[in-house]
Amino acid sequence: MNSVLQVGDRTIAAEELIPLLAKYQLLPQLLREIIVDGAITAIDCTPEEKTLACQQFYERNQLMTEADRLAWLERQNMTNEQVEELVDRGIKIEKFKQLNWANKIDSYFLKRKEMLDRAIYSLLRTKDGAMAQELYFRIQEGEQSFSDLAKEYSQGPEVQTGGLIGPVQLNFPHPMLAQMLRVSQPGQLWPPTRLGEWFIIVRLEKFFPAQLDDQMRRQLTDELFNSWVQEQVKQTKIS
Repeated sequence: MNSVLQVGDRTIAAEELIPLLAKYQLLPQLLREIIVDGAITAIDCTPEEKTLACQQFYERNQLMTEADRLAWLERQNMTNEQVEELVDRGIKIEKFKQLNWANKIDSYFLKRKEMLDRAIYSLLRTKDGAMAQELYFRIQEGEQSFSDLAKEYSQGPEVQTGGLIGPVQLNFPHPMLAQMLRVSQPGQLWPPTRLGEWFIIVRLEKFFPAQLDDQMRRQLTDELFNSWVQEQVKQTKIS
């Protein structure tokens, strides 16, 4: 038996690796990383970039002393050289993203903006249409607060927060609910609306239009990169 890995008392043979990766559903991740490695082969890093990235890596992992770093390396079963390779790889991936998608972000943002807008809203849901109508009138007339009624009558996880949800991007709620929120004014209370098996009462609390700032650019760049990788994985066969 040609052993390649020792895990505790178990010796893993070379011929066992692929079946184990398949069993634990790790082959797609391995394929993804191999594809990324191939894509970034021609990208270089400067010594200054490497030094800064290593420093940021250690700070991010709270490894500020040599003892902390040595202990961490032992736990991860890694060497300093492997950490440097890991950090270099991260730099190259970010450069690859910028080279391929930085000039596409403005148009992609306009395409995605409706789903990137965020909202805070109150939600109450029940399967009883008559009850929903009664609760709606109580809120509308100011007899009881939305929060109190949601805590008492709502039948979803929002009961824990008095019906308050968010801020969330509008690609997360049900499309019909997202559209209701998109056309609402803050404070607008919607009458009971049928949504599948539920009757929902919704009130928009606050709306946050998406802004193309640095954080959003990073998010959208990552989206485009991940979509590209997923497409490459679909097109690549493992044999």
